[in-house]
Amino acid sequence: MSKLKCLAAISTLILSAASFTTAQSPSQPLHDSRQMIVVTTPDWSTVPGSLQRYERAHPSGQWNPVGDPIAIVVGKKGLAWGAGIIQTGTHSPQDPVKKEGDGKSPAGIFRIGTAFGYAAEKPADWKLPYISLTPTVECVDDPASHFYNQIVDRSTVTPDWHSSEHMSQAGVAYRWGAVIDHNIDPTIPSAGSCVFLHIWGGPSVGTAGCTAMPQDQLEPILAWLDPASSPILVQMPAAQYKKLTEPLHLPKLP
Repeated sequence: MSKLKCLAAISTLILSAASFTTAQSPSQPLHDSRQMIVVTTPDWSTVPGSLQRYERAHPSGQWNPVGDPIAIVVGKKGLAWGAGIIQTGTHSPQDPVKKEGDGKSPAGIFRIGTAFGYAAEKPADWKLPYISLTPTVECVDDPASHFYNQIVDRSTVTPDWHSSEHMSQAGVAYRWGAVIDHNIDPTIPSAGSCVFLHIWGGPSVGTAGCTAMPQDQLEPILAWLDPASSPILVQMPAAQYKKLTEPLHLPKLP
C-alpha cells in the first residue's frame, strides 16, 4: 500500500479537560459550525474506530445524528493530539502528540476544507472546493520546504522539497477524499502533514496518519459536506471525547 499521510489545521489542540476554557466567542469555528463529523477510537493505540455525522439548523442549536455510525480506521499507530482550531492549554503529560512520520492520525478538532479525486471534475452534487489529482499534484511532507503541508502542482512552483506524496499514485485510496485542515496557520515544521479523509484498504489496515473508510460510505459524506455550514471533524479516543462533551457542547456518544 502506498504511503498514506495526511494535511492540515489552525492553532494548537492538545486538549486537557482541566485546562480548557469553556467560553466560546460567536466567531469561533466550533460555535459557527452546523456540520460535524465525530470519529472516536477505544484508546490512543487502536486502529479501528467509529464515525458519526451530525448537523444542526443554526449555531448553538442541538446536534442531530445523520445516518448510522460507520466503521473507519485511523493511523497504523493510532491517534495523537494534533494542531487544530481551538487553543486549550496543555495536554496531559502521558498523552501522545502528533509528529511527522509517526504513523498516527491527529486527534482534536479540525476544519474540513477541500475535496480531491482522480476525476477531472467533482460530482455535480458536491459542494466543497475540488482538486483534480493530475500526475504533477503532490502533497509536501518535507518539514524543511516552504511548501510543507501543502498540496501543490509541481509544474507551477519551484520545488524545494526532498519528500512528497505523489497523490495520483496512491491507488484506490485517493480516488476520492477530503483534506483535514491540520497544522495550518501557522504551519509548524515536523508537526504532521497531508492529513485526509480517504478510501480505506480494509477494516484492519491502518493509514500513515489519515482517517479512512469504505468508498461507498465516504461518497455520501463528501456529497453532504457544505462549506456554508463550516464543517468540522472532532476526532479523539472515546475517553477524551467524553471529558470534553459538556465543556465543548459536543453531541453525546451513544
